[in-house]
Amino acid sequence: MKIPSFLTLAYAALLCTTVNAQQGSVLDKVNLYMGTADDYGQMTPGATVPYGQIQVCPDSKPRQHPGYDFEQPTISGFSINRLSGVGGSGCGGNVSLMPDATGQDIRLLKHTEQASPGYYSVQLSNGVWFTATADRRMAVERFSFPDPSKAVLLLNPRSAFDKIFGASFEQKSPSMGQGFADCANTCGRGHYLLHYRLYTSSPFVLDTIADGRKRLTFPELSAKYVEVRVVVSTGLAEELDKMNEQAVWRTDFHSLIERAERQWQRLLSTVEVEGGTADQQTIFYTSLYRTFHSPFQVTDRTMTRYLGTDNQVHEAKDWTYYSSWSLWDTYRTKFPLITLLDESHSSDIMQSLAQLYITGKKDWSTNYECVPTVRTEHAIATLLDAYRQGISIPSLLDAYPGMVAEVKRLSLKSPDQCLEASGDFWSLGQLAEELGMKEDADKWTRRGEEIFDSIWPKEFKDIDETYTKMKGNGLYQGTRWQYRWGAPMYLSRMIRLVGKEKLAAQLQQFFREELYNQGNEPDIHVPFLFGRLGMPQETSGIVRTLATESITHRYGGNDAYPTPFVGCAFVNQPRGYCFEMDEDDGAMSAWYVFASIGMYPLIVGEAVFELFPPLFDKVTLHLGNDGKTTVTIRTEGQSHKMVNGKRVNGKCKSVTWNGKPLPNFQIPVKELKKGGTMVFNF
Repeated sequence: MKIPSFLTLAYAALLCTTVNAQQGSVLDKVNLYMGTADDYGQMTPGATVPYGQIQVCPDSKPRQHPGYDFEQPTISGFSINRLSGVGGSGCGGNVSLMPDATGQDIRLLKHTEQASPGYYSVQLSNGVWFTATADRRMAVERFSFPDPSKAVLLLNPRSAFDKIFGASFEQKSPSMGQGFADCANTCGRGHYLLHYRLYTSSPFVLDTIADGRKRLTFPELSAKYVEVRVVVSTGLAEELDKMNEQAVWRTDFHSLIERAERQWQRLLSTVEVEGGTADQQTIFYTSLYRTFHSPFQVTDRTMTRYLGTDNQVHEAKDWTYYSSWSLWDTYRTKFPLITLLDESHSSDIMQSLAQLYITGKKDWSTNYECVPTVRTEHAIATLLDAYRQGISIPSLLDAYPGMVAEVKRLSLKSPDQCLEASGDFWSLGQLAEELGMKEDADKWTRRGEEIFDSIWPKEFKDIDETYTKMKGNGLYQGTRWQYRWGAPMYLSRMIRLVGKEKLAAQLQQFFREELYNQGNEPDIHVPFLFGRLGMPQETSGIVRTLATESITHRYGGNDAYPTPFVGCAFVNQPRGYCFEMDEDDGAMSAWYVFASIGMYPLIVGEAVFELFPPLFDKVTLHLGNDGKTTVTIRTEGQSHKMVNGKRVNGKCKSVTWNGKPLPNFQIPVKELKKGGTMVFNF
């Protein structure tokens, strides 16, 4: 990859960070710049906390979907919110501040840029130093001016990554202003409403300049810096009226950084890995970090109320409401992983998802969201999976009628929609069975089978020359080869139609001829199908290759590449993913985590993991509300021999759980959560 000259020092700094990480804490093994360049991941290095709706970051000019592009030093300002790698037009980018009188041609000095979990810092071309941290709903930004007498901030009340329908900002006191922004969500679907208050460490004078931005000047500034704290509400404007300004400033800047670090340290320490390369450890912990960015905790400050998707205020007694979903991408990987590793928050997350069926739910954003969000398809499977993992979801029964209404309006216009709908009906049938509704369980199960049987034999059974064409016959984002595996809960029906040996041979052909697409979600579960076809030993080699080695990528997110892209799908660099591969709000990050620890949720809703040797020599999981339940995963007899620069591992002969064989290379998640030792024998 050719690196622009102005980035050379920044890349060198990143390399040094990677080297130093090997001797530091788990936070030092997170590279926030991975996947932040051009269209190679669409991620950002902004300051944030787990499940926090704030992510403070510069917005590049021109920008990428999430606002920031590592390879573009010119910025339009620093905004406070965004989603990670969701593609489309992105969403967020509100309350943009620029520390300059003109706001033009201001650049990041890339060699000064630093980012770590909960912290971001950079010097600008005008000499201003910017540092930031975040709380769950407060952006904390410090602007250090070379000449404090010329301190000025330009606020753009109408900054947004997509359409903005309305915005305002007005001064309420000498050092506080209040505003709102009514914005479109990703791809222009639905609205979210942001109310905020902006507090400054020194009184400001406010006036409006020609382009509609607000200029804040600080005639009484005695320090060398201005600190700005932007507090956001969760859609309830009156919530800000109850704000106590002393509480806003109660915790100092450095203590807030330390608090953010502690929150990240707790979550990232749920998994310990030993062995592997330094880059593999960094990619692993960076991926784990990105898994916990959303959904956002959005219950109001009394922790009892939230704005529902029906635009009404609802009570949340004894639990916390979450919002911001991207389920079409994340239901396959991210939410099963959160449910496994962060049980203390999972019940509230799932309760929040169930509430959507009560307050009003669409496949995409509604018009009454309190935070940036994307889409909510396959929520039934997500809830089923969590429930079968043992997560309490008190409103699940109340949500059931909404689920029934949802499946009845599922579109069956294209082959991929039919496959996805068959899976949704399967999930509803399984959930009805869990809830003791035998008649409903039979009805929804039969309906799912009918839809599958109506489409798979016709569209996906007999392979022909059209199977390699992207979007053939109305498919959304894939080929027939990729979508034919899209309903793994019906694998037994595929076997009955094709034959087990023939289907297994076709699966091997799929990977041998490089027809798999790591750059998009529709087939990311396919490497883990081999165990269900009697070949569990095939999984590990394919997964290790996909996760760690250079491969040929024939397809991007929306079409075949004119020339195949050859390279690693996951790299410890700003161009961290293959081209056009969205991170998709943690979906791909969680895939890498599962691939690394040796387990994968092939059928979301079964709460069963497919097993294969991990990328690392030893993995330790700390599970349960207190993290005291330990799962140890290790290998015995594994070769570390290298041939042509690649590790040769041999075949895994067996896997045991607490000394007992697991002949199918599977384990129920509930069993895993009891704790124990898993050994892969070579």
